[in-house]
Amino acid sequence: MVKSRRLVLAGALLLAVSACGFDVLRRESRSIRVQRLVSSLAADSMAGRAMGTIGSAMAARVIAAEFDDAGVTPAGTSGYVQEISAARVAVAGGGSRIVMAEVAETLPDSAKEFLSDRNLIGIVRGSDPAVADEVIVVGAHFDHLGVGGSVEGDSIYNGADDDASGVVAVLEAARDLASGTPPRRTVIFALFTGEEVGGLGSRWYMDNPVLPLEQTVAQLQVEMIGRPEPLAGGPGMLWATGYERSTVGAILSSGGVPVVADPYPGENFFFRSDNVRFAYQGIPAHTLSSFNLHADYHRPSDDVEGVDFEHLVAAVETVIMAVRALADAPSPPAWNEGGQPERIAR
Repeated sequence: MVKSRRLVLAGALLLAVSACGFDVLRRESRSIRVQRLVSSLAADSMAGRAMGTIGSAMAARVIAAEFDDAGVTPAGTSGYVQEISAARVAVAGGGSRIVMAEVAETLPDSAKEFLSDRNLIGIVRGSDPAVADEVIVVGAHFDHLGVGGSVEGDSIYNGADDDASGVVAVLEAARDLASGTPPRRTVIFALFTGEEVGGLGSRWYMDNPVLPLEQTVAQLQVEMIGRPEPLAGGPGMLWATGYERSTVGAILSSGGVPVVADPYPGENFFFRSDNVRFAYQGIPAHTLSSFNLHADYHRPSDDVEGVDFEHLVAAVETVIMAVRALADAPSPPAWNEGGQPERIAR
């Protein structure tokens, strides 16, 4: 009997050591991927990933390849790609802006250039028949500002923090759910274009959802998590816009997810990312971030050298925890009293 107990204890110890070793390898692999992907998306060769440019198309190919490598099911109109029709139109006084193609067609006297871009979408189906029809949408925007005016000799707006960091977190969350324990609810992973020009990609998704919007019970946007915010608690900690508006904050807190309330309520960040389009349609939707109001925001200096990768890898783990907490919660999120913003037409 003593010998048997020793064998059992030895076996348990071996399993524990093996599991520990696997976790170390998993974290190391994630760290390598995170650094590789941020460096790729924010490279000068992407020319700032502006909507409708070759750089945007190049970034889309990187994202689609990553979805495929992760084993995520395609959910676009063609593979992972959800094509978007848009146009660049002239504005009074010079310059131009990008609008949806149908809007451009109502401007007969305006010079216009039709262009195409795309969202990238994957899906992990829910495993619990009782709630598998309920949908969590997890998003980030992969576009940025392109090439613009030179600042200190640099004219490429690489957007490493804004929002290559968020894109990588969404891709890693998709990988985790596709390869690990299936979520109870269905999770759609959407990488949007056009956030920097008025949220055109998320607007297109709202009009062309993968599954009916009535089934979407929550949306999480991931925006600028490449640098730590001391006011949120430092490395690995994130803050959520509109924390008090819905039960999402309580769900994350009860699940031990290291997310706190937005430390900058006066900045109105809740209304400044793609989450707000979902919120206007009655879906509890928030943005996770660790933006610390750094001076590189919307400047060419937002490049890979400014990313704190130790923090970013930990923040990615936080995003994964948050996604799983919502996907597996006993009840779907709901608005708190007075928390839902007034609806607007899509």
